Amino acid sequence: MRQTLNIRKMATKAFQKIYTKIIQITKATCTLNATGVGNEELATVNGKLAQVVKIMGEEVTLQVFEGTEGIPTNAEVIFLGKAPSLKVSEQLAGRFFNAFGDPIDGGPEVEGEEREIGGPSVNPVRREQPSELIATGIAGIDLNNTLVSGQKIPFFADPDQPFNQVMANVALRAKTDKIILGGMGLTNDDYLYFKNVFNNAGVLDRIVSFVNTTENPPVERLLIPDMALAAAEYFAVDKNEKVLVLLTDMTSYADALAIVSNRMDQIPSKDSMPGSLYSDLAKIYEKAVQFPAGGSITIIAVTTLSGGDITHAIPDNTGYITEGQLFLRRDSDVGKVIVDPFRSLSRLKQLVIGKKTREDHPQVMNAAVRLFADAANAKTKLENGFDLTDYDERTLAFAKDYSTKLLAIDVNIDTTAMLDVAWEILGEHFKPAEVNIKQELIQKYWK
Repeated sequence: MRQTLNIRKMATKAFQKIYTKIIQITKATCTLNATGVGNEELATVNGKLAQVVKIMGEEVTLQVFEGTEGIPTNAEVIFLGKAPSLKVSEQLAGRFFNAFGDPIDGGPEVEGEEREIGGPSVNPVRREQPSELIATGIAGIDLNNTLVSGQKIPFFADPDQPFNQVMANVALRAKTDKIILGGMGLTNDDYLYFKNVFNNAGVLDRIVSFVNTTENPPVERLLIPDMALAAAEYFAVDKNEKVLVLLTDMTSYADALAIVSNRMDQIPSKDSMPGSLYSDLAKIYEKAVQFPAGGSITIIAVTTLSGGDITHAIPDNTGYITEGQLFLRRDSDVGKVIVDPFRSLSRLKQLVIGKKTREDHPQVMNAAVRLFADAANAKTKLENGFDLTDYDERTLAFAKDYSTKLLAIDVNIDTTAMLDVAWEILGEHFKPAEVNIKQELIQKYWK
């Protein structure tokens, strides 16, 4: 209802172009002849919100967000003379909005400057090399796959894994000025989970949420990332704040792209995805940036995997754009979901580990992952009936402690405590000569 009222307000503000002859209707789009219309401009078709997605001469195609059911060929089409926009101000903080930027938390309308969403990414000459640590409090990330301000990185996870809980934990623990949550295709339970967690933790004053649930039309998900990033740009550019954008789930976003593409009778590419998938994803991820003035936008985005298939078009294209990935898996030996150190990677971590974290971080990280790999080899030997050496037995015991005390997603400690725990685990299972760490660090930190 609020969305409809807003559309009516917009329509009465100024002279609008009105047409009443539609020449073609598909399941999601309608086409008509019109002049003076801009790409991505909003319109109403028979009272339903729509957006320009294609212009060929005077032939304009509109994507109708709620679908075209019930729209006749003589329906009234009103062009609103503007692209989707968001009112930005400090009043965004602590609020929940839908895909159109309308409040869904019962609060008042936001007052502020109206800005179009979906603009271009930042000019390269205005970018700084990322150099600031983003500490999440999740040791499995901060130890082996440290995040850097201005980075873009996905969470690859199976649909049954608790990735939304991980995202909520990151929002609570991350040491940033603002958190922007973009939820796409969330169940009502997920939406209420995020809302209750943020409320109960008392952190709503630094979190802005844009939510599309399974009850909303799927194509509305396409607006969520741009809404979230418009808010992020306001806080990062205007306020010079460090902003962390959490997007979940980008597979739902890509599925919505496929729905629109198929309804427009476009020829699909790999895995039924549109041929524009790479550029559609890049347009979002390339908004990650470190500004010279100190503000930054860091993007972490969940990409759920279909049957664990990392080669599917969505994660495959994502991997080409982003700077690494965080991979969740359930460790059967300890019964917990961990951040897999073998399949996870932060390509920018070398910019901060040992520089913005303690000096021993790189050496401890490398030693722990190497010994975890030795434990994997020992497990393979055991499964194939080979005898284990004393060293094999110790690596297996180390791996269980490492997974439980550091890699598990429920471990919440700061970077200094994280390194202290790692030293304790190493000292419990190995001799100093077995860990291959520099002698001066052994003398200083060995437990």
